[in-house]
Amino acid sequence: MMIFMKRFLSSLLLFFLFLTAHSQKQLDRIYVDNIRGVAFFKQGDPYSFPILELGSAELLELHFDELGRQPRNFFYTFQLCNADWTPADLNVFDYLRGFTQNRILQYRMSSATTIPYVHYQVNLPERSCLPVKSGNYLLKIFLNGDTSQLAFTRRMMIVKNQVPIGVSAQQPFDPSLQLTHQKIQVSLDVKSINLYMQQLGKLVIIQNNRWETARSPQLPMIIRENLVEFNAEQDAVFPAGKEYRWADLRSVRFQSDRIDRIDNSSAPVRVYLKTDQERSKNRYTFFPDLNGHFSIGTTDQYNSWWQGDYMDVQFTLEPTGKRPYPGKDVYLWCEATLMLPPEQYRMEWNESKGVYEKSLQLKQGYYSYSYITSRHKAPISIPDFSVTEGNYFEAENEYTILFYYRSFSARYDELLGIQRLRTGIGLRQ
Repeated sequence: MMIFMKRFLSSLLLFFLFLTAHSQKQLDRIYVDNIRGVAFFKQGDPYSFPILELGSAELLELHFDELGRQPRNFFYTFQLCNADWTPADLNVFDYLRGFTQNRILQYRMSSATTIPYVHYQVNLPERSCLPVKSGNYLLKIFLNGDTSQLAFTRRMMIVKNQVPIGVSAQQPFDPSLQLTHQKIQVSLDVKSINLYMQQLGKLVIIQNNRWETARSPQLPMIIRENLVEFNAEQDAVFPAGKEYRWADLRSVRFQSDRIDRIDNSSAPVRVYLKTDQERSKNRYTFFPDLNGHFSIGTTDQYNSWWQGDYMDVQFTLEPTGKRPYPGKDVYLWCEATLMLPPEQYRMEWNESKGVYEKSLQLKQGYYSYSYITSRHKAPISIPDFSVTEGNYFEAENEYTILFYYRSFSARYDELLGIQRLRTGIGLRQ
């Protein structure tokens, strides 16, 4: 009996650890069904990561819509988090100056659209609610001043540039990965901090702004004076993927090259994209892409934010031989699906047509996307491009390298360094 109880408790502990780890990857999430079109980026750059430098005059733009005709009272607050996105052990007044929550005052009803909505926007941070420490922050949007009525959450970061970071991309040494993966090599100049123990620092590498696939090398390869070098053959190797597919949805009057047909007889408008083919066996070809990002825009009206219409967009993937992938689920993978639960962007198999299909409600704009696979009914841990897209080490990707540090006396992880790298054709060791 005692052995059974020990095994049961161990299994229960592992289960809760799995749920905790899984929930940490779902921090960017929508909790209210009619919230649409969430865009969060550095002011003026819709393809950027929401990262600010501590003490600078930089701002972030937040845009989102709520379907319907009735404006509501949305508020926001910031929660300081550690490097692993667990809440920091600090009082809110220790990291926020001013009010702990603010109301979003700028909103406007949609006009000239078939689907009515209210558009909200705000530039962050405002002086009346100002984060004053570097680190990870969870932006919480909620209703009526009640933080239990969450509408959605998004990650953001504030960096105190104190640790210079050097970064390069290489082919892995493993012959089986050399043509399909990219290895990221990182060096840190730590002369400005007391890095006596490796446990005090944490390195995080993010590919194409996707936290789901972030890697964290644990041990440096070389430490010499103030230079700490990471060259992890396993911890910092990423599937390279291929250039993202695209869909230009900025007009419902004219068909772009990726649109098969537009049905304007219904509301919302239905847009059918041309059928995508499996391309894992195709040779690599470079073309400029957005690495999964999207930008709201319309050529039909004057202002995209409150005059851009919503449409039902049909995505179709035709596998080789028109046969389903055995034991695998297929997902639509892009920034537009970032805040959705997996079942909402898992594609359905159409037996009569021999294709995978998925319809998403999207606002007019320009979207880049890929298809990935995962084991049937299994959580998406690492997206698999090998079946649908293929992996090619020449592929262009964006990498963001973050360095966190906690001193002996601190109670949270500071973000002390950031660097970006764009890989591309001609990547060599």
